Amino acid sequence: MKTFLGVIALAAACVVPAHAQDFSKVEIKTTRLGDTLYMLRGAGGNIAVSAGEDTVFIVDDQFAPLTPKIAAAIREISPKPVQFVLNTHWHGDHTGGNENLGKAGAIIFAHENVRKRLSTDQFIDLIKSKEKPLAKVGLPVVTFDSSISFHVNGEEIRVVHAPRAHTDGDAIVHFDGSDVVHMGDIFWNGAYPFIDYSSGGSISGVIAACDRVLAMTTDKTRFIPGHGPLGARAELKAYRDMLVAISARVQKAIADGRTDEEIVKLGPSKDFDEKFGKGYLNGDKFVGSIAAGMRNSGS
Repeated sequence: MKTFLGVIALAAACVVPAHAQDFSKVEIKTTRLGDTLYMLRGAGGNIAVSAGEDTVFIVDDQFAPLTPKIAAAIREISPKPVQFVLNTHWHGDHTGGNENLGKAGAIIFAHENVRKRLSTDQFIDLIKSKEKPLAKVGLPVVTFDSSISFHVNGEEIRVVHAPRAHTDGDAIVHFDGSDVVHMGDIFWNGAYPFIDYSSGGSISGVIAACDRVLAMTTDKTRFIPGHGPLGARAELKAYRDMLVAISARVQKAIADGRTDEEIVKLGPSKDFDEKFGKGYLNGDKFVGSIAAGMRNSGS
């Protein structure tokens, strides 16, 4: 039950604007994953922290009001300031702290599409939310197209772009020495994912990204999801298989000429709802969003 409640809270935080939330009671929880690697959970996307002899490198930074709490949690790990920030995609529950950290001197990295979206007005169709651009100080300073690598704190951190997955700017981050992968919102551990078709995402891209990660990892690898608890390979595989099954059922229904409403009534997620349908998106909402997205984009 605790795992599901945690997923629900984190998933809800993903889709509620920062100004509408009360962050006063949010606690930042730290999990040590290795000699230099940690995972932070609070409200919004999970954070990875690499802190060692060289520097402090973090993946994602949650909401702006949480920056002081996140900074305090990082100070418990290392006295060094955050030097590098990598955004896994553009959504505010993963990039909300960019401006605060940029003002403090951190260098922000992301896929080139993340900078494009963070620097212009955006609209998230699923939640009908208009998003304003970040100030210049919060924008990625260094962008990449297909991949980039960092060599810090005794390991290589390999970052690769996952095309048209959760959005059009997703990054998969492999801490090679620690054998940990941060997947951003490509992976929601224990919940149906929010796939942002209005930002160039697709269920086929999420499945392809999961296949790519499974092919480059082993049973010993641990996975930091965008939302939910730290995952194992079996959980990522079960998540991927669920997406494949539901995607195939929805595709067939579209080919059969069913409307989105009819597809939802068919219940193509029914056998997965108990396991994955207790987050922000229940089975019907997930199927409806996928049907509409697939119909409009073809994937």
